[in-house]
Amino acid sequence: MELRDAIVIGAGPAGLTAGANLARFGLKTTILEEKVAGGYAAEIPLLENYPGCVGGRTGKDIVDKMVQQCADAGTEIRQLEKVVGLIFGTQAHTVTSEKAVYAAPAILLASGRHIRTLGVPGEREFHGKGVSYCAVCDGFFFRDKDVFVVGNDSRAAEVALFLARSASRVKLVCQKERLCAEKILIDGCENQNIEILANMELVEIKGDAKVRSVVLADMVTRASREIDADGVFVQLEGVPNSDLARASGVKVDGDGYIIIDSKARTNIARVYAAGDVTVSPAKLIVSAVAQAIGAALDIVEHVHRAA
Repeated sequence: MELRDAIVIGAGPAGLTAGANLARFGLKTTILEEKVAGGYAAEIPLLENYPGCVGGRTGKDIVDKMVQQCADAGTEIRQLEKVVGLIFGTQAHTVTSEKAVYAAPAILLASGRHIRTLGVPGEREFHGKGVSYCAVCDGFFFRDKDVFVVGNDSRAAEVALFLARSASRVKLVCQKERLCAEKILIDGCENQNIEILANMELVEIKGDAKVRSVVLADMVTRASREIDADGVFVQLEGVPNSDLARASGVKVDGDGYIIIDSKARTNIARVYAAGDVTVSPAKLIVSAVAQAIGAALDIVEHVHRAA
């Protein structure tokens, strides 16, 4: 068993922020990440609502700097290491991954969210053949093509604007009466001739060897129409990665988001949560960072008090 002062689960902005700050206070800290550092944030094509972030920065730009901060502070980041078990104790908590077992007096859950799929005919068949969930990864392949973005918020608008740099035409399909995005992004979409199709639902993706068209349905009348398309970028609100925490006794709300207090504490002593996996009014990097710092400071106080 490997002993630590703190274990952070997830290497997105929240986990990286907490990890760097914990190490700066002298705590032996390890971040466990199922995939690679960065999380959902690394796929943000244009990041303009983070303080000091100007000049067309991407989510990956910010995340890379956070990873460097962790390295400078002495935080250990173990990537491609999935956590499979959590046992909460009175003195220490046990974290079991696919590679090792750890014990620490405090744990921060920063596991983020995963992509929500459309669940429509053709989506699975054409994944990688015109259907994508990452504009930063795949946008290059749709230069001078007609693409659709499916989403209801600022993230969808950011992706649409990013794709408009090279795509021939971009249409944004919004299932709500209006796009719930920042005005500056909505104005940007209008200036780039991005057509926002509100109150519409994408119900089918068609093609042969690749995507050729999509079927849209009016959310009110259910009248449908088929439109030519070369690509579909799905940008629906993510699903919280909280199953393991919930199964271990951490309280979540009806949507699976972890419930925390003002110091990012959960219902279990010395178990914290921060970032997109938590109940919060805004799923923003700046919000995740604020929660993570609050959690880190409380963890530091506890560990130093117990020493």
